[in-house]
Amino acid sequence: MADKVAKLAKQISTFAKSHGGAEAQVAYIGQRGARIVLVGEDGGWGDLVAPSYEIAEKAVEKSGVTAHESFDGEFAAKVKTGPYEWSRMAGIQVGGPSNG
Repeated sequence: MADKVAKLAKQISTFAKSHGGAEAQVAYIGQRGARIVLVGEDGGWGDLVAPSYEIAEKAVEKSGVTAHESFDGEFAAKVKTGPYEWSRMAGIQVGGPSNG
C-alpha cells in the first residue's frame, strides 16, 4: 500500500508543479476504488484512480495539496474548459462526437 500511496503522491505533486499549484477532491467510485480529481491553479485539470479511498486520501495528504470534501463552489469554478471539452460533453448528450 505504501508504494501505491508514494507513486500517486508523486503524480499529484508533478501535476501541481506543472500547473502552478493544485487542489484535489477524492470521490469513491465503488469496487474500482477512488478517483482523485485535480485542479491546477492555471485551470488545468486531470484525475487519477486509486485502488481504495484510503490510499487516495493518504496520497493527497502526502502530496501536500489542499483537499476538498466536494467538487463544487470556488473549487469547481477554477476548472477551465475549452471547445473540445464542451463538444465532448454536448456530444454525449445530443449526438455530437462519439465517446469512442
